[in-house]
Amino acid sequence: MEALIADRKLKIGDVAQRSCLSVKTVRYYEEIGLLAPTVERSESGYRLFDPSVINRLAFVRRAQSLGLSLNEIRDILKISDQGELPCQEVKQHLASKVEEINQQITALEILKSELQQLLNHWQDRPSSVQFNTKICPNIQRESP
Repeated sequence: MEALIADRKLKIGDVAQRSCLSVKTVRYYEEIGLLAPTVERSESGYRLFDPSVINRLAFVRRAQSLGLSLNEIRDILKISDQGELPCQEVKQHLASKVEEINQQITALEILKSELQQLLNHWQDRPSSVQFNTKICPNIQRESP
């Protein structure tokens, strides 16, 4: 009976090849619980995956490419595993990512402005006093 079930299941090498992931990554995803309902162990201890794991791994890869963490992805998959559509949860996570990106953009704009100010006031040949007291006087401010 195990041989019959195993025929419909995928071994880890097949899963890795079909999902374009390394065996190590598939193993890691299983260890942290991302693949829970799609993997079982044979009597001899081999990982056997339901073919639906390919779709699950495609979701994980896409969610990661959108900036979701593995913990966030695991939470979303738990909702899906309960038979619910997790789209609202995904939407909330993506909205949070947009807000984080907006904050990063603001921080980068401030940094860009500061860098531009430094470059606008750049001195290729600082005074000898500055040379003796600073490593690069152009970026080091006067001590209070």
